[in-house]
Amino acid sequence: MRYPTLSPLLRRRRAGAAFLVLASLVQGGSALAGDHRRMPVDPLPEYVQECGACHVAYPPALLPAASWRRQMEGLDKHYRSDASLEPALVARIDRWLAQNAGEGRRAAEAPPADRITRSARFERKHRGIEPAVWRLPSVKSPAQCAACHAGAERGEFDDEDLRLPAGLNARQRRAWND
Repeated sequence: MRYPTLSPLLRRRRAGAAFLVLASLVQGGSALAGDHRRMPVDPLPEYVQECGACHVAYPPALLPAASWRRQMEGLDKHYRSDASLEPALVARIDRWLAQNAGEGRRAAEAPPADRITRSARFERKHRGIEPAVWRLPSVKSPAQCAACHAGAERGEFDDEDLRLPAGLNARQRRAWND
């Protein structure tokens, strides 16, 4: 069987696509693996220290820039806590979050109350979890990602890397494995 000859334009497009695939593999496969939700390679240390003191320092791509800005503007009443920081530090973290915030289709809309745990993706991925599981001492709330996601500190929330939180009853363990 004889295959048709590719036009020069199509050959250039295929070569360009092959280059992008190879480049992404050299950089750890990020373009292919959906790493848009992962923590940037060079997270701002102050962000990790300050935000990670109470919860996972969420990957900035999980929210659009406007949501992060509102979060930073309301630190004095951050989910029933006063998380106030020095103004210069707020400005530095806010700038970094805006530069690394989610873009495109997944971050087009801010979730209700700018809560990652109220985003459509989060709710879809966690819809089978009973409310009682969120209240377990080993979990505490939906915001405590590291209770179940072993890679949460790195911004890795893959289904393949889940761990069962302590305290699940037999029915909840069965549901977890379904």
